[in-house]
Amino acid sequence: MSPRALIADDEANLAEHLRARLEQAWPGLEILPLAFNGVDALRTINDEEPEVAFLDIRMPGLTGIELARRIDTKTHVVFVTAFDQYAVEAFDREVVDYILKPVTDERLAKSVERLRRKLAASEKPPALDEVLATLARAIPGGGGTKLRWVRALKGDLVQQIAVDDVLYFQASDKYTCVVTREGESLIRLPLAELAAQLDGELFWQIHRGTVVNMNEVAATRRDLGGRVFVKLKDGKTELPVSRAYAQRFRQM
Repeated sequence: MSPRALIADDEANLAEHLRARLEQAWPGLEILPLAFNGVDALRTINDEEPEVAFLDIRMPGLTGIELARRIDTKTHVVFVTAFDQYAVEAFDREVVDYILKPVTDERLAKSVERLRRKLAASEKPPALDEVLATLARAIPGGGGTKLRWVRALKGDLVQQIAVDDVLYFQASDKYTCVVTREGESLIRLPLAELAAQLDGELFWQIHRGTVVNMNEVAATRRDLGGRVFVKLKDGKTELPVSRAYAQRFRQM
């Protein structure tokens, strides 16, 4: 009987991408209909009992961590996450596996090899209570911890950037542009979701599409039309503040 897998990710394009990569990396694997939230994923896992579940850590309804706590131990769990900065330390690769976004063929192949080996040996999935508790504390949004690092794509390189080094974040369709003194990179994460994981005392929303690091703000100015701008310490960047957020700068 062919092994079966569930993919759960609230971003349909990312779920489809993973499915396409899995079909190439694991011929013979039966992939169940995609789940786009934790509640649907839990229902499918309970009904179908797949051998493997690829779970996005951040999903509406139930997060991947909450979902993993509720599923039967017949299913091997692989977490799919955009956050490896300090959460990776929480993953014991012999206990639970993870794949970083954006998913690469090389990393997926390693995960598939590990899973096939476990299934061939009829190895039972381990109890995850301890590692899930660690993950909940380490993953942004899992236990109140604020984001400290981001992984951002610049050309064909994936860079690890300390959040403290970011000048500002700017929305770019379904991506977020990360601007530092060294240049610009992209995160495959909407700004609204990223902003919720930042320290709100340091990172201020100044526009619908812009969040600025206040440690990098040197001054503000108001033009003749009453519009507010923030000038950054790099000496060259000036960002507009929308009227909805201008009140926060009245005392500056």
